[in-house]
Amino acid sequence: MRFRLERVHYMPNILGPGVLYVSDAFGTAAHLCACGCGAKVRTPLGPTDWKIEETPYGPSLFPSIGNWQQQCQSHYWIHRGQVLWAEQWSPEQIAGGRRREEARRRAYYDALAPRRAGIIEKVWRWLRKLTG
Repeated sequence: MRFRLERVHYMPNILGPGVLYVSDAFGTAAHLCACGCGAKVRTPLGPTDWKIEETPYGPSLFPSIGNWQQQCQSHYWIHRGQVLWAEQWSPEQIAGGRRREEARRRAYYDALAPRRAGIIEKVWRWLRKLTG
């Protein structure tokens, strides 16, 4: 199966096979599962989620797609419009992947948050104001 990219504002109610729909306005992508089971796969796009890359050969979506909540349990990448099948994951691998994903998100957003001053830093600032 090959995928082509279709940019949309709103996701259509009925998804077509072989189409990776992308809504930049809502930061999301959607497609029908590559195994053919018909499950809708939605992936959020952003710095801590999935990323889309357009190539002359077709779209790439990464990291991999793991349909762990679907009956099919499909695991694959969409790379340059082609489906690259990945190994099946055990429940332990799925749980570990979710923990790593959450840790990566937390680290990203913690780095963006303004640093909270500790008590020593607060006292130091107060003293500098008094002497300055």
